[in-house]
Amino acid sequence: QVQLVGSGGGLAQAGGSLRLSCAASGRTVSPYAMGWFRQAPGKEREFVAAISWSGGSRYYADSVKGRFTISRDNAANTVYLQMKSLRPEDTAVYYCAAGNEYFGGTYSRPYEYNYWGQGAQVTVSS
Repeated sequence: QVQLVGSGGGLAQAGGSLRLSCAASGRTVSPYAMGWFRQAPGKEREFVAAISWSGGSRYYADSVKGRFTISRDNAANTVYLQMKSLRPEDTAVYYCAAGNEYFGGTYSRPYEYNYWGQGAQVTVSS
């Protein structure tokens, strides 16, 4: 079992920045890909970004490409999502997730993940 605890959400103005963190505990020795998803009120959960175990592969939704950066520190069992140039449409609950790596995975779909964090609210005001 892997437990994920997200932190760092909050309120930002449009154009501002926030950084989310997600700390993993438990059985973290496996090569897990890590991802971030978000869900706005009345909408389905959508992919934001993902990163491979080594950090060598990163994937982004088109809507955040160039504004968000995913990174990880395996020594600290933590994954980060740096969000810049925030927009009101980025407002959502953000979830981190961990999934077993497999060849060819892009980790953009919820079913590719086995473990989920509790979510962190991000609100961007215009």
